Amino acid sequence: MQTGYEDIKAQDAEIIAISADSQVLTGITKQNLGITYLLLSDENTEAIDAYNVIDTGNMSIARPATYIIHQDGRVVWKSLDAQFGHRSSSDQILTALKELE
Repeated sequence: MQTGYEDIKAQDAEIIAISADSQVLTGITKQNLGITYLLLSDENTEAIDAYNVIDTGNMSIARPATYIIHQDGRVVWKSLDAQFGHRSSSDQILTALKELE
């Protein structure tokens, strides 16, 4: 997502990523990957549980999930995958954002 981050911001949108890793590991990941968008730690899986995206094969991680949430709080687009590592691409997110215009 980092590669398309500026294009996503140009659509008046923001990326907020959530990881089940600890704050320390999340910080290391952010630094190692050069991530400039907001990457949050949810090591207690509160947000992961709230969005019902816990990986049933490994209860300590989330399934790959991408949500577009309108400013009024409505989920207007989502992509859920059952396989770890399959995430929405920046292009998919940009296409969804443009379809919402």
